[in-house]
Amino acid sequence: MLQEFARPLRLQGTRLAASRRTAVASSRFASTAANETPETLSWPDYLTIRKKKRKWEMAMTVPCVLAGLVGGASYFGSLEMDPTKPILGVDPMIFFGGATFASMGLGYLVGPIAGSQLWRTTHRRAMSLIEARDREFHAHIVKNRVDPTSQSATNPVPDFYGEKIGSLKDYRQWLRDQARYKRKSRWTEDE
Repeated sequence: MLQEFARPLRLQGTRLAASRRTAVASSRFASTAANETPETLSWPDYLTIRKKKRKWEMAMTVPCVLAGLVGGASYFGSLEMDPTKPILGVDPMIFFGGATFASMGLGYLVGPIAGSQLWRTTHRRAMSLIEARDREFHAHIVKNRVDPTSQSATNPVPDFYGEKIGSLKDYRQWLRDQARYKRKSRWTEDE
């Protein structure tokens, strides 16, 4: 009876030892293979990262616009004005209000830049992979986009820079839109 229990234990032990040896060997070979091939970023991951980066840029626009409003209102509101002397031929109150709105516009322009820089500082480790994919993605966009010289007010080029691409599905749709525009512009030239 002891032999019956001992035999399966020995077999399981040898199987376990054999599986340990193969696991160690396969992990050894896997680590060498991983060291030889450089890391790459898959297209779905890259497009997801690109979409998140765009969200960061748009999210930073709101605080920058509010900062422009507060900064412009506090600066132009604190200036002394003479209501009898127009500034550039305009009432000073209207001029300072316009300057405050201009500072909001400046905040709107600075927001995406600040968001992009903030995003870059938080994603430093993967920056080389993302920049490599950016270059490759830009090459794909330049190669596949339509010639904008044939556009008109009634027939604008669809998403010339590929800004709305956020997934592989969106990229395929972008390619279809570009092909449709090419066919449409060729058809009008043939007439």
